[in-house]
Amino acid sequence: MARKLKIALVGNPNSGKSSVFNGLTGLNQKVANFPGVTVDKKMGFATLSDNEGNQIQAEYIDLPGTYSLYPKSPEEKLPFQILCDPSNESHPDLTIVVADGTNLKRNLFLCSQVIDLKIPVILVINMMDLVRYKKIEIDFHRLSLRLGIPVIPMNARTHEGIKELKKAIVQPLHVPDNDFIDVRVFSPVVVDTIRNVVHVNSNYNAFLVANNLDLITAFEIHQWKRDKIQAACKDHFFDSQQMQARETLERYKIITGIMNDCVVTPNTPIQKSISYKIDSLLTHRVWGYFIFLAILFVIFQAIFSWASYPMDLIDSSFQMLSSFIRNNLPKGLINDLIVGGVLAGLNGIVVFVPQIALLFFFIAILEDTGYMARVSFIMDRLLRKFGLNGKSLIPLISSVACAVPAIMSTRTIQNWKERLITIMVTPLMSCSARLPVYTLLIALIIPKDYVYGVNLQGLVLMMLYLIGFVAAVGVAWVMKHFIKTRERSFFVMELPMYRVPRWSSIGLHIVEKVKIFLFDAGKVIITISIILWVLSSFGPSGTFDKIEQKYSSVEYTRILPQEEIERKIQTEKLESSYAGLLGHVIEPIIKPLGFDWKIGIALITSFAAREVFVGTMSTIYSVGDTNSSKHTLKEKCNLR
Repeated sequence: MARKLKIALVGNPNSGKSSVFNGLTGLNQKVANFPGVTVDKKMGFATLSDNEGNQIQAEYIDLPGTYSLYPKSPEEKLPFQILCDPSNESHPDLTIVVADGTNLKRNLFLCSQVIDLKIPVILVINMMDLVRYKKIEIDFHRLSLRLGIPVIPMNARTHEGIKELKKAIVQPLHVPDNDFIDVRVFSPVVVDTIRNVVHVNSNYNAFLVANNLDLITAFEIHQWKRDKIQAACKDHFFDSQQMQARETLERYKIITGIMNDCVVTPNTPIQKSISYKIDSLLTHRVWGYFIFLAILFVIFQAIFSWASYPMDLIDSSFQMLSSFIRNNLPKGLINDLIVGGVLAGLNGIVVFVPQIALLFFFIAILEDTGYMARVSFIMDRLLRKFGLNGKSLIPLISSVACAVPAIMSTRTIQNWKERLITIMVTPLMSCSARLPVYTLLIALIIPKDYVYGVNLQGLVLMMLYLIGFVAAVGVAWVMKHFIKTRERSFFVMELPMYRVPRWSSIGLHIVEKVKIFLFDAGKVIITISIILWVLSSFGPSGTFDKIEQKYSSVEYTRILPQEEIERKIQTEKLESSYAGLLGHVIEPIIKPLGFDWKIGIALITSFAAREVFVGTMSTIYSVGDTNSSKHTLKEKCNLR
């Protein structure tokens, strides 16, 4: 029977944990070049073999990034609870600490804390490409001896060092022999009291319980135990802030000695790097905003201009398929159902896939290059006036793709008031589900013209997204005055180095998002399209017969051509169908908005999903148009 091993990956934000996780598991968890991408634990499984050929079932847990085991935000509580609570079901047998090799001193602080938890530890020094670029020399053997744990150099982007890491994982597990620092001397009675009443593995684990007692929710600590711990802390003057400060000083004293012994940094004259020069422009207090707006302008221009070619190809393919089925299948309900129901509904959503893919493509590039973190930095001053901070921008921008993961990413915001406001206003941003609706409405209303080389439809699309942003910050400003808090707000975010986008990762991300868009929305659209086709193709008894009799009279056959008569018959049948009757019921309510009964039907069906609006319009126009094989919905919009 294969041995099971539970492995946790921890590290500072933006240190490359998710890239290491993907390399170990073969999965494609989202990675990006800004802090806070992982806001919940991710799990993956892989089978390893030790030196004797025995199978090991490895369960990897990718934890949110944290700078220390003192949680300051909700997502930082997760590593604390999993690593410090031996009774937690996810408590690891082995911990892999992923460190940024270019900021090793800061990363060693968290590593030293994990070592003192008495859990087997492997230190991965990631981003070795940047370490070599900066000509930083690290003596890995000496560093391993000083820390008492294995040290593996790695470049997770290229999978350099993955084999060595897997070999280290299957070696016999050893708990570090010595404490990095002895925290028991800070308050012996408090540490001993906690070890007697709470199941923890080390003195430092007990020390963390004393410091974070108010934040512990997952530990099995009964109230009488809490009372005993609190009494011991009070009797022996255990001040959490002073203890944390003392611990930090002691750790950095030792870390500084280790760095001097194991790491050599070149003594080059201080000069402004290319990254610094780029930042001086992109984060400028005036030009930074204009550059951001210019980037958005280019993105939405591209969404309309570049996507038109694949959209036309998809459109013509559905047109040919509809024409083939209409002409080759026997006339009747099955023929009408496939052409007017299924294909019309599918075409109404698949035709917009190129625009959705482009939107995800540009967002992924902004994230992967590191520009998204810069936007958060420049927007902090503006957003604070509305009760938000710079970190609120990442959820707001991410919600352009999807609001659900965007709301989850608000966990990186430390201030609970700003976090709550961001959660409440994020759905006001326009997500990808609204893009087909916007595109349809723009095609119906805005001419396909260029003014001074600017695509008017792309400009209007950008304005619609900006309206969503203005609505979000406006509502945030209102909520700012109703939600009260004394908690101080601050904005701290490490600006990552600029990187070349990982095109394979971006491609996989786009494919995954498009699949979700197609299959999740597609199921609803197909179902509603079939139901809508039935409602549009049938009406009260005898109604359709009366319409056909009306137009078969001599007064119509002499005056109107046969094609016009057929069009009028189909139009009146649709208006007299069950769907038409439903649309006429709600038409008085929506008429002041300029909507007719056809759009009313689409509004009702779109309650199931926003994307259904387009499929509904496509089905309605297909059922009501005898020439549906010649003109698809996109063409009808352009014709109008």
